[in-house]
Amino acid sequence: MRDRAARRRAVTEEQGRPRVLIAADKFKGSLTAVEVAERVGAGLRSARPGLAVEALPVADGGDGTVAAAVAAGFTRHEAAVTGPLGEPRTAAFALRADTAVVEMAEASGLQHLPPGRFAPRTATTYGTGELLRAALDAGARSIVLGVGGSATTDGGAGMLTALGARFLDGTGAPVGPGGGGLAALGRADLSGLDPRLAAVDLVLASDVDNPLTGEHGAAAVYGPQKGADPEDVAALDAALVHYADVLEAGARAQAPGAGAAGGLGYGALVGLGARFRPGIEVLLDVLGFAPALERADLVVTGEGSLDAQTLRGKAPAGVAAAARARGVEVVAVCGRLALAPEEVRAAGIAAAYPLTSLEPDVDTCVREAGPLLERLAARIARERL
Repeated sequence: MRDRAARRRAVTEEQGRPRVLIAADKFKGSLTAVEVAERVGAGLRSARPGLAVEALPVADGGDGTVAAAVAAGFTRHEAAVTGPLGEPRTAAFALRADTAVVEMAEASGLQHLPPGRFAPRTATTYGTGELLRAALDAGARSIVLGVGGSATTDGGAGMLTALGARFLDGTGAPVGPGGGGLAALGRADLSGLDPRLAAVDLVLASDVDNPLTGEHGAAAVYGPQKGADPEDVAALDAALVHYADVLEAGARAQAPGAGAAGGLGYGALVGLGARFRPGIEVLLDVLGFAPALERADLVVTGEGSLDAQTLRGKAPAGVAAAARARGVEVVAVCGRLALAPEEVRAAGIAAAYPLTSLEPDVDTCVREAGPLLERLAARIARERL
């Protein structure tokens, strides 16, 4: 590691200027990952004119994943799909050659629900299945399915239905949409799944490794975020247990990632033959992070909040781990910092720069995130370059 870092410094000295790689996630509610990169780059150059800056916006599989792929050179495609409440909507996926990046939140995300309206028992992932089918139609043979930010708890049954599966009640009629409908499930028929799926390498990219059911499962942990009260949580968990029993794949319900996106992870693992990988690892590979890192002397990563969740596989932790393995220093920018200095350093981040160090009022930080981020980046340039 030290030899590699020494060679990089020698190249830097020969070229006469350092190179900075900006690999940050979005500041949710304030800036997209692309906007974060633009603001950080502007701030760095304001303090160090002529600085060599490379931007590679990143994501961990949740909302913003398609945008990060497009920023890295993928082409944006759109498809007409079904939203989580059954409404028609347009969703996007990204494609480069025969590799597609599909973001389930584009079709089935919480952001598509009207303000204050939740549908914990009936929200469906049908649109995610339609989006996968659109990627297949576009020629995808390798698909990264990023999951996170879902409005649903249907175990991926809606997604599988859109791809040709049938879920029937005791009378042979299709069960209702959402996790609630799975309580009436009598028979599952996966024989009609799109045959193209058998030849596709499908990676389930998620930043959570929860099982499908139980106290750490999809309904118990994430249901309340989707409007589920205790009665809903109990009913949804029981329905998912029943769903796994009918599919005769109950053991897979405890597999890491099965509980991602309201159990869509389970549907992908069991029904589509997907393999689970931490979202940030997958996206760094797909986006071309390794070659960009080889050109860098300093990496700036970050996200809206650096907290305990960051350490559980969020984008900044993944970026820092990869950079540390190659001897490249990493600093982080964030809206707020909820980690102790020793936790930051243990994650491979040399220093964290929160917006709240400039403006203690959080609401102001949200509104003025862009200008504040430029000021922070200028400080980083003065202190680190």
